[in-house]
Amino acid sequence: MTAMAPTRTEPDLSFLLDHTSHVLRTQMSAELGAIGLTPRMHCVLVHALEQERTQAQLAEIGDMDKTTMVVTVDALEKAGLAERRPSSTDRRARIIAVTEEGAKVAAKSQTIVDGVHESALAALPDEEREVLLRALNRLVTGHLETPAESARPARRARQKG
Repeated sequence: MTAMAPTRTEPDLSFLLDHTSHVLRTQMSAELGAIGLTPRMHCVLVHALEQERTQAQLAEIGDMDKTTMVVTVDALEKAGLAERRPSSTDRRARIIAVTEEGAKVAAKSQTIVDGVHESALAALPDEEREVLLRALNRLVTGHLETPAESARPARRARQKG
């Protein structure tokens, strides 16, 4: 005899958010791959251009562990898009500086990212798009802003940016 599955009383919000996020990430990876970038490389370039930031600060913004961040910056350096330099404010710290070519590539990659987002949102009528964005922003800055503490934390998706 098999047990009966519990009756779902609410839509599976976790699945809906996870699936759309996964598909959006795959589309982003494919589009950025066409110019030789990964989403992580894009994230580092864009945020390093905003202001002087250390590798650790950029890793936190992009929700990357140290190893992933090192590999990402190594790839950016190898491609001539960024370089590690001493900080102008803390001689012990190293910042990630975007090269002139890196700034050009970051502008292209931002156009790609914006296009992927616009394409996803274009699947919705204008009024639904506005409601979705307002609702997601409300969740991200309210009820779902802070992860719950857990003995076995869930892996977190990349943060803003």
